[in-house]
Amino acid sequence: MSTGVTISSMSRYAILGCGSVGHAVADELLDQGKEVLIVDRDEDRVETLRDRDMNAQAGDIREQAVAESVADRDVVLILSSDVEANKAAVSNVRGLGDDQFIIARASDPVSGDELADLGANSVINPSAVIAESALRLLESGELEHRAQHLSEIITATEQKLAIVTHENPDPDAIASAVALRAIAEYLDVEAEIFYFGDMGHQENRAFVNLLDVEMTSLAREDVDAFDGFDTVALVDHAMLTDANVEFDEPVDVLIDHHDIDIDRDLPDGLPFIDIRPQMNSTSTILTKYIQEFDLSLGESVATALLYGIRAETLDFKRDTTPADLTAAAYLYPFANHDTLEQVESPSMSPETLDVLAEAITNREVQGSHLVSNAGFIRDREALEQAAQHLLNLEGITTTAVFGIADNTIYLAARSKDIRLNIGRVLLDAFEEIGETMGHSTQARVEIPLGIFTGIETNEDNRETLLHLTEEAVRKKLFAAMGVESEGSNGS
Repeated sequence: MSTGVTISSMSRYAILGCGSVGHAVADELLDQGKEVLIVDRDEDRVETLRDRDMNAQAGDIREQAVAESVADRDVVLILSSDVEANKAAVSNVRGLGDDQFIIARASDPVSGDELADLGANSVINPSAVIAESALRLLESGELEHRAQHLSEIITATEQKLAIVTHENPDPDAIASAVALRAIAEYLDVEAEIFYFGDMGHQENRAFVNLLDVEMTSLAREDVDAFDGFDTVALVDHAMLTDANVEFDEPVDVLIDHHDIDIDRDLPDGLPFIDIRPQMNSTSTILTKYIQEFDLSLGESVATALLYGIRAETLDFKRDTTPADLTAAAYLYPFANHDTLEQVESPSMSPETLDVLAEAITNREVQGSHLVSNAGFIRDREALEQAAQHLLNLEGITTTAVFGIADNTIYLAARSKDIRLNIGRVLLDAFEEIGETMGHSTQARVEIPLGIFTGIETNEDNRETLLHLTEEAVRKKLFAAMGVESEGSNGS
């Protein structure tokens, strides 16, 4: 309930019911130089308060006379341990008008709602406050411990730290790597960022270029790439398939937000693991470390992390947690918002436009799921962008767009449905015939065309290939999503 009442620095206070909670509040207000009147039914307690030079009087807070005695007070705190007495006091005080700001003590959510209905502007539950405070202390203590451990591993580096993201890194992976490199530099350790695959998405390329992020692209066969690096960190790297097993270097650090099976998906003997699926981005986790290390936050790092959080949460529209919001609020004043706007509005290449147009034309929609064939393509990264754009269609929560290039079927998928893990869906559908990588909100598949159709790509059989791909991929996808393909385009 809100009455439009404001509390000024000159407010006069009344505390009705002065047990341990009321006493603590009174001490704090008096230390701040506030004028406080205390009313309590226990005359011995009132006498003790007076001996401490507090303005206290005896009275039963259930009685109308008590409400009238504090009618000149701007703020009334009703803090008795007797919730029924508190309800009566709230009703009496509010019955005199709406000018006073009332804070009342509850014992549980139900009594809290009842006190609010009676006119309390704000309700506190001491048990909930204590539990929340304990959890905050626990989180703070764990973060301090983890930061110290991370610092020990990084500072033990004698040569250089290699920071590795997942293949074809997205903004969250890039930003997390940038932040970890900033932490390493703060600890006087040289670090470089690496990634496997490509960075074809225009928005990601704009992100890297505008922030002048130095990243080195590697092929899986680059076995000597990490010579000269004696510490290796994976950030936002965990996937659903063998990508982590293929990483042959000893790994020292893993920081990620994806919910994964540690025993199955990770290398053995990792010295440092911080996986927090309760946070929606790895950028959020790295922001917490930035705060714990008390780094002087540079504009480019802040901009990267803020964009990483916004991109991973679809600008706070998907699975956003309080941790994501508080991290973004911390980063906001340090970020360059002109740069963010440029990153979020990159120009679309003709190839991407063609793929998107083809995907729109050939889409099939079943419920909130959309699957589309983009045909023969030149730029497989255009599939990723098409899948993301189609996710904006009204009523669509999951998209999958596939096309053929280089004797391979490439498929990109996106989902904002919290009940569906698109990475698992693709794994279930194509694990036996292709390579699947991804997680709950985005994933991709590469399928050798010969394995799938038994036909090689040439001009004479293009239509046959498209037909076979169309039928098999759509059916497998919709079946894995739990719906049946009708084999026709959506309207």
